[in-house]
Amino acid sequence: MNDASPLPRNAALAISARGMVKTFGEVRAVDGIDLDVPRGIIFAILGPNGAGKTTLMRMLATLARPDGGTATVMGHDLTTAPHEVRASIAMTGQFASLDEDLTGRENLVLLARLWGFRGASAKRADDLLAAFGLSDAAAKQVKDYSGGMRRRLDIAASLVVTPGVLFLDEPTTGLDPSARKDVWAMIRGLAGSGVTILLTTQYLEEADQLAARIAVIDHGKKIAEGTSRELKAATGSGFLHVSLADTARVADAAAILERQLGAKPQTSSEGAELSVMAGSAKDAQDALAALTTASIEVSDFSMGQPSLEEVFFALTGKRETGTETAS
Repeated sequence: MNDASPLPRNAALAISARGMVKTFGEVRAVDGIDLDVPRGIIFAILGPNGAGKTTLMRMLATLARPDGGTATVMGHDLTTAPHEVRASIAMTGQFASLDEDLTGRENLVLLARLWGFRGASAKRADDLLAAFGLSDAAAKQVKDYSGGMRRRLDIAASLVVTPGVLFLDEPTTGLDPSARKDVWAMIRGLAGSGVTILLTTQYLEEADQLAARIAVIDHGKKIAEGTSRELKAATGSGFLHVSLADTARVADAAAILERQLGAKPQTSSEGAELSVMAGSAKDAQDALAALTTASIEVSDFSMGQPSLEEVFFALTGKRETGTETAS
């Protein structure tokens, strides 16, 4: 499965990359990736731990030099015009890059001055604090901020000068669900204002909720791309979900379903539910009948479109992405 719906030829692109390669010794962390990111959308990159997500993003942000391939960012060539690329982007990594001994306002004022705002630095800082809901915490030292507040301030710091492209590398790592949703709302607002966002995330729900388009990479290669709906449809609409009355029979049930349907079932984190691709309703019925014949009691079952997590598993053989460290 690749490029489920090609982009219109006249689509204005924020990023266009062809054949991107990055090696570390014998390892090809990024292995010939093509990427087209239209302007003004949220584009997510998913992949297992070590798939090359962060390495690809670092190359596009001029933080790592490609060993092969070409790319333009906001119309500027990555290798021949890196200064122009840097002037048109901003990047927020997995961990906040703030001075914890300064207040939130002091951090932003300092950055605004460094960007040349001079007399307007205080106003720019106050505007950003207001936009990100941090005005009440402006005078607090950053070390006293909650995780969600730190993340909001870190993204605000990336926007002292409004970029054409904002690179967000796992922006909600370590946040609680409430703080994560606050950051989601902020990201949607940025995209709505015309900022193009390239996002890597270990949370599949995050990509499903935010991204207009998703690329899946594994072992340094792009293995699929499309909207969330397209990826789910291409994986198959017939996913059988089975809940077992006895969790001790999970291994037996998984073996039967794999034998009947020819696909390895996924097991829920609680261990009581199995999900597996079924070619048709009849195939699913036959599989359920096989479970009954083996005296395995099914407490509930359903057929439906796969979740993005099930799509990810079907494409990569891994249940979740994890946190990428080296590449």
